[in-house]
Amino acid sequence: MNPLLYTDGYKVDHRRQYPTGTGLVYSNWTPRKSRIEGVDKVVFFGLQYFIKKYIISDFDKRFFSQPKEEVCRKYARRINNYLGENSVGVSHIEALHDLGYIPMVIKALPEGVSTPIRVPQFTMYNTLPQFFWLTNYFETLLSTTVWMPSNSATLAKRYRDILDQYAEETSTIPDFVDWQGHDFSMRGMAGLEAASISGAGHLLSFSGTDTIPAIDFLEKYYNADSDTEIVGGTVAATEHSVMCMGTDAGERETFRRLISEVYPKGVVSIVSDTWDLWKVLDEYLPEMKEEILGRDGKVVIRPDSGDPVDILCGNPAGKNETEVKGVIESLWDTFGGTVNEKGFKELDPHIGAIYGDSITLERAEDICQRLKVKGFASTNVVLGIGSFTYQYNTRDTFGFAMKATYGEVAGAGREIFKDPVTDDGTKKSAKGLLKVVKEGDEYVLVDQVDWEEEGKGELKEVFRDGKILVDHSLSEIRERLRNG
Repeated sequence: MNPLLYTDGYKVDHRRQYPTGTGLVYSNWTPRKSRIEGVDKVVFFGLQYFIKKYIISDFDKRFFSQPKEEVCRKYARRINNYLGENSVGVSHIEALHDLGYIPMVIKALPEGVSTPIRVPQFTMYNTLPQFFWLTNYFETLLSTTVWMPSNSATLAKRYRDILDQYAEETSTIPDFVDWQGHDFSMRGMAGLEAASISGAGHLLSFSGTDTIPAIDFLEKYYNADSDTEIVGGTVAATEHSVMCMGTDAGERETFRRLISEVYPKGVVSIVSDTWDLWKVLDEYLPEMKEEILGRDGKVVIRPDSGDPVDILCGNPAGKNETEVKGVIESLWDTFGGTVNEKGFKELDPHIGAIYGDSITLERAEDICQRLKVKGFASTNVVLGIGSFTYQYNTRDTFGFAMKATYGEVAGAGREIFKDPVTDDGTKKSAKGLLKVVKEGDEYVLVDQVDWEEEGKGELKEVFRDGKILVDHSLSEIRERLRNG
């Protein structure tokens, strides 16, 4: 498809709606509110992908390298069939094709930084006056591409903050947090692109993932190299079909075969609630204790149903002693471990647990807190973070919006803004040309500046006239994110 059709239908004729003589439109991308408790800053991530994939690659392949007559014929056919009788025309499309590149400037903060609500993460404007219509024409494509990786990177960082905090308080292996948040979301995402861009956002804060396409995404668009760095990884793991095929009566033997024959060393995660989790904890694992402790590796027990907080930490109203104790205490009673220098119990390194169903930010914190109260280190368990976290959100989770705040008509600048009287203030925009400065460690917006001041802030050119000027690497972005 012609990438000029990657837009909302109402935008195709805005070119003629702007005042006569319009020569510049200047817009910004800003998170305007947070609907997530405890999150007041938003991670910036995904613009580099947008530029490389759409503004450069797709336009080169599907617009500029195609015959102009064919491009314009298809564009006109779509608009005429879609809009009916109209005067949109194709002269502006022909002019862009003749130019051969996208005449825009994009200025951005470094990807991986966290910005307060209402601070712009990037701005964009046209470099040639006849293409003023392009700036906000890109709003739809830009928005549909960038909000999700930023959302997911922000949510992953919140998980990371929680897990880091409890690891600092209770554990002697804080580096394990790299693997403690594991991306299980791919099957619940809205297609492969959503899975890839969201999974990449997760990998800014963690190394554990089952979303393989996210690794390729980061290699292609963010200069990662899985041969020389850990981009993302996982361990051998079963699913219910494997356990079911071994039959209920043969479950004990399935466990033994996996532990001793299929995976005699290394990490293996075994889904353990296909039938009776408590039986696995009470009977199978004690019987295999010596085999497990004698392995060169770890056996990870994976419950997959019920309330994860109660399953892992214990349910006082449980129907049996093991349910009252919960998975972690039960594993401790069977396999033991050490009491670390902070006074918390760490399971023997040959055994562990993962819970990958129904994890939320609130439950992650509850699990860590209840383990702490019981005297266990938070790093005794891995949490699988799924599509409820990463897909069950929208652009409005952080109120992302691209809004024009400045324009030029007949060469004269106009500071423009919106401030709906019927709104609660969320939709009130900045005004005029924008500058973002740092006050201490905080990004702060200054609006209504002149062009000289606009060029002095933290927003730096990353794209101009068809060329990418800044090309971040995954390692750089991870370092920025983790160092605040």
